[in-house]
Amino acid sequence: VQLQASGGGLVQAGGSLRLSCLASVHSFSTYVMGWFRRAPGKEREFVAAINRNQYGSTSYSDSVKGRFTISRDNAKNAVYLQMNSLEPEDTAVYYCAAGRGVIQSARADPGAYAYWGQGTLVTVSS
Repeated sequence: VQLQASGGGLVQAGGSLRLSCLASVHSFSTYVMGWFRRAPGKEREFVAAINRNQYGSTSYSDSVKGRFTISRDNAKNAVYLQMNSLEPEDTAVYYCAAGRGVIQSARADPGAYAYWGQGTLVTVSS
């Protein structure tokens, strides 16, 4: 499984970005997909996750709820993260991750995901 994240960049506070993650894998629809981030000097943290189905249930961290939206297109082997109302605190490297059999209560646990992309940098200026 290979995951390729893209879409990061520099944006002013209040702006928007859309991250994409393309998966090179058979049976993409069998994987729960997640987004995590690592800010400078901080540990990796959960951002959002989406269940296997095209319109699967979603989970968000409290810090992004209401501002970020995760979605997926199983026909394109892709997962997206629409980020609105960005804040300087959102500055981080964002990683997509894939896992099978990830139960809802474990979606925020990085250890539940077997595969990781290389990350894409998001910088939000104040």
